[in-house]
Amino acid sequence: MKTLLYWGWSSLAGLILFSILAHGEMKTFNESNGTNANVLMVGLTLVQAAAAKGAVCLDGSVPGYHLCRGYGSGANNWIIQLQGGAWCDSIQNCQSRKGSGYGSSTLMEKELAFLGLLSNKAAENPDFYNWNKVKVRYCDGASFDGDSENKAAQLQYRGKRIFLAVMEDLMEKGMRQAKQALLSGCSSGGLSAILRCDDFNNLFPPTTTVKCMSDAGFFLDAVDVSGGHSLRRMYSGVVNTQGLQNTLPPTCTSHIKPFLCFFPQYIINQVKTPLFILNSGFDSWQIGNSLAPPSADKSGSWHNCSFSFRCTASQMHFLEGFKMSMLDALKTFSKFSKNGVLITSGWAHCQAERQDTWFPGYSGAGKAKGIAVAVGDWYFERTKQNSS
Repeated sequence: MKTLLYWGWSSLAGLILFSILAHGEMKTFNESNGTNANVLMVGLTLVQAAAAKGAVCLDGSVPGYHLCRGYGSGANNWIIQLQGGAWCDSIQNCQSRKGSGYGSSTLMEKELAFLGLLSNKAAENPDFYNWNKVKVRYCDGASFDGDSENKAAQLQYRGKRIFLAVMEDLMEKGMRQAKQALLSGCSSGGLSAILRCDDFNNLFPPTTTVKCMSDAGFFLDAVDVSGGHSLRRMYSGVVNTQGLQNTLPPTCTSHIKPFLCFFPQYIINQVKTPLFILNSGFDSWQIGNSLAPPSADKSGSWHNCSFSFRCTASQMHFLEGFKMSMLDALKTFSKFSKNGVLITSGWAHCQAERQDTWFPGYSGAGKAKGIAVAVGDWYFERTKQNSS
């Protein structure tokens, strides 16, 4: 089906991008990207020096990342992608998480596929294909924001230290000479990209162009189908378990409850670095875990809508309200000309890491090349023209 993409610059409104996609056209995040011999696989690097800094995973193991070197015109440009993977909101959940690659580097995959924004092929990733590309593994359970520990439970909450230790390691490997840099992240990693955006910018001299992008990280403070706040309960657990009230932005925690400051809508307007928000207005993770989780949907009437986007008319009406709330929460943010916004209407979660959503023009004739081009236009401040 035809995809329409509208964009434009405005000195007051900044760059606003809205993509109107037919429901069902976009595949879900949970479907496999597929594997083939042409996919770039990148090995894991462990940061052994991080241990001395206390920058360790939940189980005390050192953090890691995957680095693909840039070349040609991109040799001095860097993309840092922060891995996503939800959160742990209790001691018990964090202890369980230690038994996975999301809590211990000893259990991480030794290689990861680089797709979408991380692809090294010009036909798949026209603006960033030859940049240095890094995927930072997520093993702290709190979006790279914690800095505490629970000795009794043998848990290390050191996400913020992990971020800084990995960045220091990369600076020593050439990122210090970066001419252009982009910090990105998917899902809980998208939230991390918002939280760590200004810290990332502060690593570089003013001569380096530094921007950030949050992909599927705009988790909305929304009312669920039972009238409650399911995501508030989860975020309250994350903040209290890891002591994030001490690391979240004081410009936010000084006037509202600290756990609310884990919601991007309450902190994005204070981010000084140029920031791009990429999200679906029908975010599949938020529908299934925030709006209609089993705890709020006792009858199970939302199951088909939550997990396969087969929704009744009344359910779609509710979801349209959620999308409008998301747009409303971005109004002030979008008035800053340095920022960018792309809200899609496909049932999706994380779109920059999938080849078929990042640059679908590569996947078949007649499909719009929306997201990759929109992000590139924003990053490089290219002239915009209406298109369809």
